[in-house]
Amino acid sequence: MNPPSPQQDCYDVAIIGAGVVGCAMARRFTLDGARVVLIEKGRDVLDGASKANSAILHTGFDAPPGSLEQACIAKGYAEYLEIRESLDLPLLKSGAMVLAWDADQLARLEGLVDKAHTNGVDDVAMMTRARILAREPALSSSLKGGFDIPGEFLIDPWATAHAYVLQALVNGADLRRDCEVLAGRFDGGQWEIETSRGAINAKQVINCAGLYGDVIDQRLLGASEFTIKPRKGQFVVFDKPASKLLKAVILPVPTTTTKGVVIFRTIFGNLAVGPTAEEQLSREDASTEAQALQDLRAKGIEMLPGLATYEVTTTYAGLRPATEHQDYQITQDRARNYITVGGIRSTGLSAALGIARHVARLNTGVGLSGGTISAPICPAPDRLSDYHPRDWQNAGHGGIVCHCEMVTRREIEAVLNGPMPPATLQGLKRRTRVCMGRCQGFYCTGPLAEITRGRLNPPIGVANE
Repeated sequence: MNPPSPQQDCYDVAIIGAGVVGCAMARRFTLDGARVVLIEKGRDVLDGASKANSAILHTGFDAPPGSLEQACIAKGYAEYLEIRESLDLPLLKSGAMVLAWDADQLARLEGLVDKAHTNGVDDVAMMTRARILAREPALSSSLKGGFDIPGEFLIDPWATAHAYVLQALVNGADLRRDCEVLAGRFDGGQWEIETSRGAINAKQVINCAGLYGDVIDQRLLGASEFTIKPRKGQFVVFDKPASKLLKAVILPVPTTTTKGVVIFRTIFGNLAVGPTAEEQLSREDASTEAQALQDLRAKGIEMLPGLATYEVTTTYAGLRPATEHQDYQITQDRARNYITVGGIRSTGLSAALGIARHVARLNTGVGLSGGTISAPICPAPDRLSDYHPRDWQNAGHGGIVCHCEMVTRREIEAVLNGPMPPATLQGLKRRTRVCMGRCQGFYCTGPLAEITRGRLNPPIGVANE
C-alpha cells in the first residue's frame, strides 16, 4: 500500500503526523515543489486529534489579537474560501451568534465585539434579544442578548483534510501509515529518521504530531519547549430531524480555557452539542462518560428547549493537544533543519492552511527539488454533505449500502480503490460515513463486510472498532 523508498533516497521534507495540519502541510510543500513524505503512526489519516472536530470554519474573531493563532486562522480561512471550488469542498453558510444567558455574560459582549474588530472581522455586530429570537425562534426565552458573526461557516470535518492529502499524493507526495517515528539523527545535511517500518531520509523535518508533538521533539531533538496537556471534548449528536430547530451556529461567551458548549448543525444533517473541556493525562483515552453526556444534553435543551423531543443518534469524544501556553507553539531550529508545529488546539481545522503557509515562509531559502506546481491535479472529493449533491442522486451508483447516511456501493468501491484506501473501518467511516447513521451499522455491516473482504484490518465483524 505504501512501499518504502530505498534508504539512499532522500526527501526534501518529512512531515510527521497526518492530522489536518500535517495534511495541509503536505499539500503546501508538494505544490511548492518539494519531494514530500507524510509519516503517520496510525493506520489511517486523521487517526489522532483531528478525527473529532466540530467542523466549523472560524473567522478567528475571538482569538488573542496579535497572536500567531489569530494570524494563521485568518490566512487559513481566506485560503479555504479561495480553493474550495477547485477542490469541490462543501461550505454551508450558516453564520454564528455568540449568546449571553446571564447578566455577567451580557456585560462581556461588547468587549468581544471590540476584539473581533481588532482581529479584522469587521462584520461582527451586536444584536438585540428580540432580533435574535426572531431569527432563531426555537431558542430559550431566557436569552439575554448576543452578537452576530455572519462569516462563520460549517464545513466537512474529514473530507477537508482528505482533500489536502489526496492533492499532495496525486501531485507526487508519499504517505507512510502505520509508521511510528522512534528516533532520528541529523548529520549536518540531512536527517535519518528511524521508524517502525525502517529508515527514512529527509533534508528537513516538520513535526505536526499533535498529541505527541512534545514526544517527537524529545525523540529527535532531545528536548521540547512545551508539554502536551490533553483536553477531552465530548459531544452529543441528535437525530437529523433536530437540525430544523436551528440555522446559525450558537456559540457561548468563551472563557480563558475553552470556547464552551456550542450548538451546531453538522454538514451531514444532524445537530450536535459540545464539546466539554476536561483535562486528563492520557493521550489515547477518548471514551465518553454517561454523566458528562447527560449534562451536555441537558445544557443543549436549556438553550434549545425543542431538543427534548429528539433522540440522540450517537456520542463521541476527541482530544485536543493543549499545552501550558496560550498560543500555538511553532518554532524553527535552522541549524538542524527542523520545525515544530505544536499546541494547535481547537482551531486547527480553520487554521491548517494558514499554518502551512506560515511554515512555508519560515522555510524560505531552503532549496527544494522541483519548482512550484502552477496547475496541480485536483482529485475527486469525498461527497458527504447532506446540503450538497450526493452520489446516490446519480444513476449507476450500484445500490445504497448504508441507508441511514445514503452511502452507495460506488462511493465505497471508489475509496477502496483510490490513491489512499482506508486500512480500518474507522478510516472507511471517515471517507464515506458508512455505519455512522441512526442504526450505527446494524443494517449495513453485513453487505459492507462482503464489499471490504480482504481490505480492512481487522476485518469487519472480527473485532470492535
